[in-house]
Amino acid sequence: MANPAILVMGPTCSGKTALGVALAQALDGEIISVDSALVYQGMDIGAAKPSLAERGGVPHHLIDILPPTENFSAGHFKTRAVNLIADIQQRGKQPLLVGGTMLYFSALTQGLAQLPPADPAIRARLERELQEFGNHVMHERLKAVDPAAAARIHANDPQRVQRALEVYAITGQPLSDYFSQQKKDEMPPFIKLIVAPEQRSALHAKIAARFDQMLAQGLIAEVEALRQRGDLHPGLPSVRCVGYRQVWAYLDGEYDYPTMRDKAIAATRQLAKRQFTWLRKEQNAAHFLSEAPDLNAQALDYCRRQLLAHTAAPAC
Repeated sequence: MANPAILVMGPTCSGKTALGVALAQALDGEIISVDSALVYQGMDIGAAKPSLAERGGVPHHLIDILPPTENFSAGHFKTRAVNLIADIQQRGKQPLLVGGTMLYFSALTQGLAQLPPADPAIRARLERELQEFGNHVMHERLKAVDPAAAARIHANDPQRVQRALEVYAITGQPLSDYFSQQKKDEMPPFIKLIVAPEQRSALHAKIAARFDQMLAQGLIAEVEALRQRGDLHPGLPSVRCVGYRQVWAYLDGEYDYPTMRDKAIAATRQLAKRQFTWLRKEQNAAHFLSEAPDLNAQALDYCRRQLLAHTAAPAC
């Protein structure tokens, strides 16, 4: 009987990466990244992509798998993650899923609604309208046709707003209706860990410090290199990643440098707020404090006890 996968979840800047590596080293594991930015090649600094040294010799999956021109949906993630979990288990290793893209975690553990396939023409029209009218106008449109989806999706999440509008344009049926009809997949048990700081103010300070570090490491030059490719634009999911879209706008002359910095930090704080909202809904998860001096030991002890209980449980 294979060990259940371990999920290490938390808001941005909470220490998930280091904890995941420590657990993987102790449990002979491999890590599957649960991060919508880490999939993209050439996006290293702004995505806080762990270096080879930070990976600590642990195999990592779903990092640098796509050019930034591509889309990587929750459905794509789920398909790849399920296959990777099975492969890692078959090789006698412990799978750990580590990251902060909560929609991906939800797709894996709760399943996905069966939505209509994308319509390229409608998607292209919506992207043009997003560029012309902006996030808030598009969100108001969604509010008019699907208030439940608009209440769940933030105006600063244009990718999900556009998908909801696209579903409505294709089918005439609100996206929220699809979710209400959704059936949960039969998934194996997971061991869930949530790591977060005790005080939100401490997280905000870390977010600001990390973005300043990204700027010092050359984030602007990284975005300039992406722009020079010639095949990217602000409507792409990769460019809309937090930090990248603000620097892109700065290079377009929309903001001055201090405004760009402030907007990027504010957007990252909003991302953390949305992550906390998702995490509050997680059931059967163990919570750990980021600043605990014995965090790794606490989390490892919990995982070992859960794995032992799984091994001891009678097979159905």
